[in-house]
Amino acid sequence: MSRVSSRWPPLPYEAWSATCDTLHSHAQVLGKIAVALAPPEPQLQHAALRLSGRGWETLPLPAPDGSGALVVALDLHTHHAVAEHTDGRTQRIPLTPDRPVADVTRELLAAVRELVGPVQIDPRPQETAWTTPLDEDFDHATYDPTQVNAYFTAATQAALTLGALRAPYRGRSTPVNAWWGSFDLAVSLFSGRQVEPPSSDFIMRNSGNAQQIEVGWWPGDARYPRAAFFAYAFPAPDGFEEATLSPPAAHWEADLGEYILDWEDARLAPDPYQAALDFGLSAVRHACMVCGWDPKLAASAEGVPPPVV
Repeated sequence: MSRVSSRWPPLPYEAWSATCDTLHSHAQVLGKIAVALAPPEPQLQHAALRLSGRGWETLPLPAPDGSGALVVALDLHTHHAVAEHTDGRTQRIPLTPDRPVADVTRELLAAVRELVGPVQIDPRPQETAWTTPLDEDFDHATYDPTQVNAYFTAATQAALTLGALRAPYRGRSTPVNAWWGSFDLAVSLFSGRQVEPPSSDFIMRNSGNAQQIEVGWWPGDARYPRAAFFAYAFPAPDGFEEATLSPPAAHWEADLGEYILDWEDARLAPDPYQAALDFGLSAVRHACMVCGWDPKLAASAEGVPPPVV
């Protein structure tokens, strides 16, 4: 299926980094609420958000007062933070160009508590370059709706590609997760083997206890200021970085420990969707081979046998 490059917008990180950081901070609040309310799952899946047709949002979360369920979202069409109860009650907090994260955080938490009762979060941001608690963060206030729209268009195309990558795989896999800590979209494929976590760090101890391949996309950050698709395996054997992946623009980024296909290289390809999908498939193929996965699982990622229709 062809995807013309005009539908894959440019997303220069330097031009929208301030808005990106603000949006990232708002997503952290959603993630903190999910952590507080969702039943714990392996590999921290309960903490993951989703990219929906309107933006970032939680799955339905159990209301602490027993009244039903709650969904909290960033509506990137109307530019609101939204708290919705399954009984139909809804509260919307505007995301406007000069509203600091602290104000949005406080209003959103107040809305949630009004809908479902007491909810407490740890307001300290995670996996970010900044450390100010979210409910005290008056530094991040830049929010350009036009830039957010471009991001959402790009993120949607990336999510569709990642969804197609995971679709035929017959082992355990995740949905396309929206991770609020690293502010990326990613899908994980698992071999079924358990491994020793790499450290005592809470996140790594809980997410890194199973052999896996991860393929994802992020809009850029201070470490790597370009939007890009990425891929890695855990645990990775010596020499993992020596593969040549498709398309030719794909490369190993030693500082990140990941294979990378820059968004700009994908979107300017004759078929951006196919270029990004080829990157993911070649990364999965390489990782399955060098990490010793069951050949039947590896083949299923390539659609062998094909899905039943």
